[in-house]
Amino acid sequence: MISATAITIRRGTKVLIEGGDFNFYRNQKIGVTGANGSGKSSLFAVLQDELSLDRGELNKDPNLTVAHVAQALPDGNDHAIEYVIDGDIEFRDLEKRLASAEASGDPQLLGSLHEQMAFVNGYSARARAAKLLSGLGFSEDDFVQPVSHFSGGWRMRLNLAQALMCRSDLLLLDEPTNHLDLDAVVWLESWLKTYDGTLLLISHDREFLDNVVGFICHIESGRLKTFTGNYSDFEIQRASILAQEKSLYAKQQREVAHLRFFVDRFRAKATKAKQAQSRLKQLAKMQLVVPAQVVSPFEFKFKTPSSWPDPAMVVKGADLGYPDKVVLRGVTFELRSGDRYGLVGPNGAGKSTFVKFLAGELEKLSGEVTKNRDILVGYFAQNSLDQLRNGDSPLQHLVRLAPLVREQDLRDFLGGFGFRGDDVFKEVGSFSGGERSRLALALIVWQKPNVLLLDEPTNHLDMQMRFALSRALQEFEGAVVLVSHDRALLKETCDELLMVNNGAVSLFDEDLEAYANFLLRTSSKKDEAEPSKLSKKEQRRIEAEARIELASRMKPLKEKLSSLEQRLDNLGAKKLELESRLSDPNLYEDKNKLVLVECSKEKAVVDKEIVELEEEWIRVSSVLQDLIERGL
Repeated sequence: MISATAITIRRGTKVLIEGGDFNFYRNQKIGVTGANGSGKSSLFAVLQDELSLDRGELNKDPNLTVAHVAQALPDGNDHAIEYVIDGDIEFRDLEKRLASAEASGDPQLLGSLHEQMAFVNGYSARARAAKLLSGLGFSEDDFVQPVSHFSGGWRMRLNLAQALMCRSDLLLLDEPTNHLDLDAVVWLESWLKTYDGTLLLISHDREFLDNVVGFICHIESGRLKTFTGNYSDFEIQRASILAQEKSLYAKQQREVAHLRFFVDRFRAKATKAKQAQSRLKQLAKMQLVVPAQVVSPFEFKFKTPSSWPDPAMVVKGADLGYPDKVVLRGVTFELRSGDRYGLVGPNGAGKSTFVKFLAGELEKLSGEVTKNRDILVGYFAQNSLDQLRNGDSPLQHLVRLAPLVREQDLRDFLGGFGFRGDDVFKEVGSFSGGERSRLALALIVWQKPNVLLLDEPTNHLDMQMRFALSRALQEFEGAVVLVSHDRALLKETCDELLMVNNGAVSLFDEDLEAYANFLLRTSSKKDEAEPSKLSKKEQRRIEAEARIELASRMKPLKEKLSSLEQRLDNLGAKKLELESRLSDPNLYEDKNKLVLVECSKEKAVVDKEIVELEEEWIRVSSVLQDLIERGL
């Protein structure tokens, strides 16, 4: 379907991909991976004809329908559901043509257009759009809100829904999970598994890639190489390749030895037995990952805190939220040193409210709260990037925290987060989202917290930085509360799950796989139970509207059938007349030869027209019957 031979892609003077070859086929699901800035998005731009190749040849089926997520934030007063439906361009075109045909009153054209509409599942467009919106976390009330009503993150979700609405042959998704919570990620993963087309997916979420794709296209150091298997399979293959390179082998062994030492040390602590059992399995898996990450530019660890408050916080029967709205009721919770909680729950349930309360940014509305006086919180919030000073450099940010520390020591520290050389002097205003996230994390690490509260820390981080963060959290001995849609990070760093749902905070006794299955079951039951939420009066109103709509759509089809039947009756009578004439022996006398020829020709024309009209009658009847059976 798409093939590339010896392609070279540049951005300015920088060569991103040189001499790349690939073949992508119909219905393949391919993960496109590589460090930030390696050329993944530029490859997408080439596939969308937005960027030209510098060298090489790209062959793409010219009839492909390509869908991608628009990067510009939408605006305007269109309802959210109408904006999403706009993604189905063919439906919108047929919708306009039907309105024009209804105005002209042409029953034959109306019948043909209704037939096309049924073929493209146009009558289910609104239901499909509603399902997409619901899956991505929008409530039914949101469906009719204007696009301008939503924040930037939610508008990006609308862009994603619009791309999924398109009945595409090729779907290009560039970091689609960045603006999603875990519930929406699980839903999207399920949707993509059933997508009937070729998928190219840029993502730094290992678990998401593992569950969706069957091939990896990896870009590194200007080279593009494809692998068969999901991301975990790719890591093992790549580790084998790197291990064969002598210059990397020694470092690989040091990394593995480090992990083994940490495992042994962790196992030896009786007080850490609970954490050890859940994390040893992950560390064993991470040993396979290490060789694939040995070229990572990121290496840091959390500094040893000056104190270990235990318990750090005790909450009894607290109501949390805002003066005009209680979000969580009767919260009872104890945070001890060494606890590692992953926070899960549906969008809007109160996860961020709970984390803000733990961070001291929200006061309790009622109940009892006891905080240890030695608690030192490191808090990464979703707005942490906005709190950085755009006019200052990473070094200036760190100097404000440690004015008496030598500059070289500060620069060495920042180097572990990828800020090396002159990068430490660059203004933050010119940074990408990934660079800003790394700096925000660096500032937290420097302050030696004994409690970490992390609300979606991996947004904008590439795979290498996520690995470095995971390893640093593994070795952190304080308390952790983590909100993340990155299931690999949750699995590797958290021992227990806290569910925030229905105004309460409670332990979820099973693992993340069970939680994902719980979400899918809940979604399925919600869809099945939806009609029962309606009152009998509301149900009757909807059914009446459906009958009116059905009658409206059936009317032109019935009129066309009536017209076809009348024409068939007329032609049938004409055929009988011609057959009667042709059965007259006198017609075959020499003097009537010309009349016989004309009569035979006329009957052949009538017979042909009858066959064509009967075929059209069958087609229109089929569309009409389909409408009746669907109840549309």
